[in-house]
Amino acid sequence: MKVLIISHAHPDFSIGGAQVASHNLHLGVRQQPGWTSHYLAGIGDPVTPHRDTPLMALDRAEDESLFWSKEFDWFHLGSTDVGALMAHFERFLVELQPDVVNMHHVMGFGVQAIRSIRRALGDVPIVYTLHEYLPICANHGQMIKPRTHALCQRATPSDCGMCFPETGAANLLRRETFIKSFLGQVDAFVSPSHFLLSRYAEWGLPREKLVMIENGLDGGIAAPVRALGQGGRRNRFGFFGQLNPFKGIRVLVDAVTRVPADIWGDSILNVYGGNLEQQPEDFQIAVKDLFRLAGRRVRYRGAYKSHDLPALMRDIDWMVIPSTWWENSPVVIQEAFFHGRPIIASDIGGMAEKVRHGVDGLHFRVSNADSLAETMTQAITSPRLWDQLHAGIRAPRTAQDTGAMHAELFEKLLARRSARRGPTIAAE
Repeated sequence: MKVLIISHAHPDFSIGGAQVASHNLHLGVRQQPGWTSHYLAGIGDPVTPHRDTPLMALDRAEDESLFWSKEFDWFHLGSTDVGALMAHFERFLVELQPDVVNMHHVMGFGVQAIRSIRRALGDVPIVYTLHEYLPICANHGQMIKPRTHALCQRATPSDCGMCFPETGAANLLRRETFIKSFLGQVDAFVSPSHFLLSRYAEWGLPREKLVMIENGLDGGIAAPVRALGQGGRRNRFGFFGQLNPFKGIRVLVDAVTRVPADIWGDSILNVYGGNLEQQPEDFQIAVKDLFRLAGRRVRYRGAYKSHDLPALMRDIDWMVIPSTWWENSPVVIQEAFFHGRPIIASDIGGMAEKVRHGVDGLHFRVSNADSLAETMTQAITSPRLWDQLHAGIRAPRTAQDTGAMHAELFEKLLARRSARRGPTIAAE
């Protein structure tokens, strides 16, 4: 049996949790008896496309391909080049003939890709892996109110119309109807957190189609615990992620500046993150100002790749995840636990679900720099706390574990399809 796994981007070209999770699943499914996998990832500028086709091969892997796209309608999550989608994407599907298709995002491809799959492959089971809230929320899928930056508790056209009065409730209802018309053709929706699935159930996706499967991790070799000298403290903090307005970097650096100097001492926050230059100018200025204010307390290390983590983790005691939006199941949580690092995280969404307060990490009040500063102070000044939380960490699921769970789901969907078709009558 063959599964086609579709991602909006390839982790070799774009670092991000969904890319890493989908590629790890590709590796995990390949390890299951009777299963093969093909990985198709979106790609765009600055990569130059072929003249005659958006499809591109990867030299390093015969079972991985790229699909070049540039035009995308973010409001409707739709492709603005449906002709190429039908002509090239559908031809690719027909030639590959997968038994199951598993989509991770529709960015780049467009939500119309679901209908293209149906047109090219008939009733082949389609699984859609949900990584955030883009279908629900027109504000970058964050479920944060754009004017007040308050957390959004529910999404309805009338509520969303108050956030986007220039768009209006009627157009937001049309957006929802348009997106759901395609999602209705999906056989199962997978998410690595119960929290995110509950949001989609409230939005109207059928509960019987919602399946919780944790992301799998291919972490390599775990980094050793940082060696401490005589009188040393567990006071090395790490931030790993995108430097965008929703990941909480401003809250974190602000919190660092609030810890009293006699407590902070020689503590360090190492910031590993990229794409700051792609963010709104006012956000860039605010972050750079906070870096200057923090001085030597913060070391900005720049962007990183997943394979860099074992080496980078050697200098980290605590992972800090200060996101100001609900999050789903950040891969950085699994990466931290794989390397045995306790986590300090915002107390909402998938972060609160995955990080157990007082067991393998600590929570602080979301978007509250004072609360985070108090929690970091507790981490610095409680010598036995790190050991206690380190001992409570459970090893994350491996890519092979998650591959097995997905293969089981795929087989159930294939069996269900066979039952719908009824018994095959042999030709005389």
